Amino acid sequence: MKLLQEKIVQEGKVLSENVLKVDSFLNHQIDPVLMQAIGNEFAARYKDAGITKILTIESSGIAPSMFAGIILGVPIVFARKRKSLTLSDNLFTSKVHSFTKNETNDISVSKDFLVDGDTVLIIDDFLANGQAVLGLLDIVEQANAITSGVGIVIEKGFQTGGSIIRERGIRVDSLANIKSLANGKVEFFEEDPTA
Repeated sequence: MKLLQEKIVQEGKVLSENVLKVDSFLNHQIDPVLMQAIGNEFAARYKDAGITKILTIESSGIAPSMFAGIILGVPIVFARKRKSLTLSDNLFTSKVHSFTKNETNDISVSKDFLVDGDTVLIIDDFLANGQAVLGLLDIVEQANAITSGVGIVIEKGFQTGGSIIRERGIRVDSLANIKSLANGKVEFFEEDPTA
């Protein structure tokens, strides 16, 4: 997605060969015009997939999921990273390790909002080592629902997450797939590296 790649080049900050900071438009401050374009792109790619729910994880996956959900006309469910008084039982849970934050969290989704027979599109902001997506896939499996595919805003194609998910036979659509962050420069794969 050219618009997204341009935004990454213009506003993204390469902090190391593994870390790209995009907090000016995705992770802290949100560019609603870009999120709408991203949501439209995911909706177009999955319009004929029979999606009944979009599943994401708080918080950076919520904005692109909302725009895709509006177009597809389906609810968005987000996995919570922290327990709350109102979300304490009747849950699907999975453990997710964040390499960026160097912590492991239980993520949870109420069994009321993801049910047997749902066809789910998972959307997340980044795919690097794949832990967040694996946790969401685990929750979909616990619900006896079907994963139609995984929509990723930015994939770090030089890390293992994309391969791990694709090797499970799951469709992954990444709108920007980064080949390298070496020497402080973002280099993209021109096409899907698995094609």
